[in-house]
Amino acid sequence: MGRILEVPLGSGGQAIPLLGMGTMAHPFFTSEDTKSSILHVIELRYRQFDMAALYRLEQPLSEAIRLGPIRSRDELFLTSKLQCTDAHHDLVLPTLQKTLHHSPTGNGHSSVPFVASEATKLSILHAIELGYRHFDTAAVYQSEKPLGEAIRLGSIKSRYELFITSKLWCTDAHHHLVLPALRQTLQNLQLEYLDLYLIHFPVSSKPGEYVFPFRTEELLPLDIKSVWEAMEECQKLGLTKSIGVSNFSCKKLEKLLAVAKIPPAVNQVEMNPLWQQKKLIEFCKEKGIHITAYSPLGAKGTPWGTNKVMECEVLKEIGDARGKTVAQVCLRWVYEQGVSVLVKSFNKERIKQNLEIFDWTLSQEDLQKIELIPQHRGNPALGVISNEGPYQSLEDLWDGEI
Repeated sequence: MGRILEVPLGSGGQAIPLLGMGTMAHPFFTSEDTKSSILHVIELRYRQFDMAALYRLEQPLSEAIRLGPIRSRDELFLTSKLQCTDAHHDLVLPTLQKTLHHSPTGNGHSSVPFVASEATKLSILHAIELGYRHFDTAAVYQSEKPLGEAIRLGSIKSRYELFITSKLWCTDAHHHLVLPALRQTLQNLQLEYLDLYLIHFPVSSKPGEYVFPFRTEELLPLDIKSVWEAMEECQKLGLTKSIGVSNFSCKKLEKLLAVAKIPPAVNQVEMNPLWQQKKLIEFCKEKGIHITAYSPLGAKGTPWGTNKVMECEVLKEIGDARGKTVAQVCLRWVYEQGVSVLVKSFNKERIKQNLEIFDWTLSQEDLQKIELIPQHRGNPALGVISNEGPYQSLEDLWDGEI
């Protein structure tokens, strides 16, 4: 396979590969094998499932139920158990509520920490073998350690081959916590520096454990000036080559640029043919900010993602006419916008297919068809909208870019 194309990043001589591999996995399975086994027995018409918090099977069971051929909740008989540590009067109800959070039939979404998996490491190792060198992670994903281990075990001749991005989570988005958070990230990755360090979200929260979705009662306004000063210090210390942001609107970027001594090199945002981000792309181009796209295929498998992108008839027709998959059409379209793109898969064949986008082009007619696709932002920013928090509506959070 040929070398993945790169694009210059800012004025420092650094380049970012246009195709990178994301390492976020949600729901956060203890074992992909567990989910596969449950899916198999669902297909064989098993409908009674026994679990317990201690087994750490609730999440993969939940996902298997969601993906399997279950027509109604009434088909299922689900058992779970109260563990000894929670066998206290005041803990019983909260424990049950937490168990229900794992269930596709319960209310809310899981707020347990992300669980790094062996599957993540193995998929990264396979991607390295195929030639991927751009990897995206974050403190909250808890994929930093498996990524670091995969880099150590993989066929990497030099650190200079790699482009590694990680992100500052909201609990650490305070001036005095930025540098310690980055040092912990580097320790997790077994690296001396990052290529890119991003503010993960334009909001802060009370210091503490990493939780997603957000706890609305802990949300705080982001002090962008002081946090960015700390990010700039990280770059000056050589702990990251570049700094940037994620999920920032044009308006929020303007506020940042007004106080920044070092401008953001990158804004990582949701982008795909169903959410084309035309205004943001134009703004960032004018300001010299590179865009990296996440969820290029619609983020199915996340609490907020759907399969609308992969089921889009326009994209299917283009793919069929060209002998390409819908995923390849999406990735090629993003690439042709001058944007780097992050993909994620645990499937070896799809990891390979995602690389096969550089030796063909979309026609002008294809591009015109894609431009007319109705637009829909996928990411609802779970837990961010609150009457008590810094953002009372999605309109407020995205500054009208919805």
